[in-house]
Amino acid sequence: MRSKRIARHKRIRAKIKGTKARPRLSVFRSSKHLFLQLVDDAGSKTLFGTSDASFKKGTKTERARLFGRQAAKKILELKVASVVFDRGGYKYQGRVKALAQALRDGGVKF
Repeated sequence: MRSKRIARHKRIRAKIKGTKARPRLSVFRSSKHLFLQLVDDAGSKTLFGTSDASFKKGTKTERARLFGRQAAKKILELKVASVVFDRGGYKYQGRVKALAQALRDGGVKF
């Protein structure tokens, strides 16, 4: 499974790039937590990074929704309205989908 994810991730990353105006929102999903990074690929800089480790209650999908709402507020505070969503080779379902929908509901466009 890991090799399939890595192959998908390479295929996706060949097509998307983040800029200062529209950075790449990179998602990493471990077995317990989600991690987000806002990356400017043109300038090779990470603008923002966070994880859902502070959320303790609820299922992993519920925590992903709460984390998405919180991350959306922080991203909008950085005056970034639009991002390129990089799902990291993970299938668009479960926690990744819940996170993406919560970010959209929070006002981040991608």
